[in-house]
Amino acid sequence: MAKRIFSIRPALSFRGRRFKGLRGWAGKPLHPPLTDFPIAAYAFAALFDLISLFAGRGSAVARDFFVSATHVIIIGAVGGLAASLTGFWDWWKGIERSRGGLVGRAKRTQVWRTTNWHMAVMLVVTALVALNIALRLGRFEQGYTDGLIAGLSLAAAALVSFGAMYGGALVYDHQFNVESLEGSTAWDETERDQLPADKPPSEW
Repeated sequence: MAKRIFSIRPALSFRGRRFKGLRGWAGKPLHPPLTDFPIAAYAFAALFDLISLFAGRGSAVARDFFVSATHVIIIGAVGGLAASLTGFWDWWKGIERSRGGLVGRAKRTQVWRTTNWHMAVMLVVTALVALNIALRLGRFEQGYTDGLIAGLSLAAAALVSFGAMYGGALVYDHQFNVESLEGSTAWDETERDQLPADKPPSEW
């Protein structure tokens, strides 16, 4: 009998996974994939704005890259809003809290402090991007990137990458929003795949 070399169904299966509202499903959180859009978009917007800036006022290249940067940063901002909403839900529901106050009182852990810093950096990014979009739409007819807009785009690209390092640390260093492997056979030498509907890891 041939040995299997691919496991396909478990990663695609939602049956048996616990739904967590805006946080997503057990093992399938919504926040991490949504963050890819603003990170990539802000990096490309900064690159396009630099090209437009150095191409110089009045050139077709400056106009084309300014328009492209505008489209890309707006797409990134829409993705960023979705990432912010799901990220807030992770911060609220993914951290152990006692009752009291609007969102409850969180345990003062390193994970909680890291999520606070990650959120603070990303809120600054959101403010920079909102200002950037407002300025570029107000100056859209000028048709090129000026120094202020290029500076805002570069700051947003740098800060979103900086903030993403803390998001990555939450997952890879602190296992935030990662399902327990207790009861898993994924690391056992076996030909049978474990599906979420089969239960544990830990009851999905």
